[in-house]
Amino acid sequence: MSKADVLAAWHDHLTLAQRKSPHTVCAYAKAAELLVTRLSCDSWDDVADITATRLRTHLASRRSDGLANVSAARELSALKGFIAFARTQAGHDVTDAPRLRGPRIKRGLPRPVTPDDAIGLVDTVEALAGEEWTGARDRAVLLLLYGAGMRIAEALSLKGGDLPLGERLTVTGKGNKQRVVPILPMVRDAASEYVRLCPWPLGKDDPLFRGVKGGPLSQGVVQKATARARKALGLPDTATPHALRHSFATHLLGAGADLRSLQELLGHASLGSTQIYTKVDAATLLDTYRNAHPRERD
Repeated sequence: MSKADVLAAWHDHLTLAQRKSPHTVCAYAKAAELLVTRLSCDSWDDVADITATRLRTHLASRRSDGLANVSAARELSALKGFIAFARTQAGHDVTDAPRLRGPRIKRGLPRPVTPDDAIGLVDTVEALAGEEWTGARDRAVLLLLYGAGMRIAEALSLKGGDLPLGERLTVTGKGNKQRVVPILPMVRDAASEYVRLCPWPLGKDDPLFRGVKGGPLSQGVVQKATARARKALGLPDTATPHALRHSFATHLLGAGADLRSLQELLGHASLGSTQIYTKVDAATLLDTYRNAHPRERD
């Protein structure tokens, strides 16, 4: 067993067993590669024997490289998982793996946009597109985020076999967890118009959303299109595709949706992830009060 074999097995475990996203697999694999290189680990036993002190020293070195708190917390999580996996492979007791507490992260509130700005952003992305079919495509993608609360990766993972969109759609999200989301008429109409205009065949196993050369549409293309539109509308940099998912959640909560239902719609593993939207809604209400109350304007 060589260092390359260890890293390859870890990569396969992340991809096949844990079904992590490509972005997460890349980040976790890179963290493991840096660890085994700097600590000269060439086998499962070498990785399994890493102590809390050695891991702490390695992470301190990474912080001196300029690693920020959020990245450091993610890297610690990756390495703890890697060492636990190595201990399993080496036949060691996993409960004896190093236990370190990561840096404290101040979690910021999501930054939703107003309903009018959400629709304005979608309309402007379509209007600024280079071709009619790409405008219809981007409109359909963004409406899946705002109208169904999907993550952009979830929308872009849809296949031709998901057509035609009905009133409900089964979505596979993080951790390979499936959920059912409602599809509003305007979202179905946008998807149908894109399908009508798309110049590429949309077979059952083909990606639903296609790039201009026929390959799978990338997140970067949608993000760049959204950036052009928000600049044209004078919206802040926080008006991103993901902000449309936040807006979906915030606007539903403001309309009376309960947290458990919202948790299911968003595909959150824990209710704690959903509860943050109660703070967003309260913050939005306070802003509205400050802008509208006569005493606040005086």
